[in-house]
Amino acid sequence: MPIFEYQCASCGKEFEVLVRNSSPAPACPACSGSELRKKLSAFAAITGSASAQAELPSACQSCGNPGGPGACAFGPN
Repeated sequence: MPIFEYQCASCGKEFEVLVRNSSPAPACPACSGSELRKKLSAFAAITGSASAQAELPSACQSCGNPGGPGACAFGPN
């Protein structure tokens, strides 16, 4: 399920929406406007053989968080 970014033409609010195949057309959460502009979003994906060669951060040594050192609130022991 992709997440799309929109900007409301009425009030200018920017927001994200998780879109499913059966989802109704989104409305602005600030003003309920329906005139929305889909923004160009940047994304990153590692697929195929490149994913096996990608350098991922090592797990945090204090809590095991896969985000790597400094990814959690726990400091070094």
